[in-house]
Amino acid sequence: MIKADEMNQPDLPRPSDAASTARSEASGAVVPDRRNELALIRTDLANERTLLAYVRTSLMMAGTGGTLVKFFGDSKDLLVLGFALIACGAALFLVGLSRCRQQSLRIRNRN
Repeated sequence: MIKADEMNQPDLPRPSDAASTARSEASGAVVPDRRNELALIRTDLANERTLLAYVRTSLMMAGTGGTLVKFFGDSKDLLVLGFALIACGAALFLVGLSRCRQQSLRIRNRN
C-alpha cells in the first residue's frame, strides 16, 4: 500500500526573489512577476463567479415569483408574494451587478 507521503513528489527548488532580481538586473531585461499577474486573474475570476451566483439567485427568485403570479394569480396573497419575489430578484441582480463592478474597479486600481 502506498502511503500519502510517497505519492507526493518533492517540490522543486524555487529561486529566491533576490536571486531572480539579481539575474534580471544583470541581463538588463525586465522580468515581470507572473505570480502577481496570475493572482489578479484568479481574483477577477472569483469576482465573476460571485456575479454569476447573484444572477443565479436573482433568476430563481424572479422565476419563483413569476410562477406564483402565473399559476396562483387567483389568490391575492400569492399574487402579492409573486410580485414581491420578482421585485426582490430584480433588486438582487442590481446589487450583484453593482458590487461586481465596484470590486472590479478595486482590483484594477491595485495593479
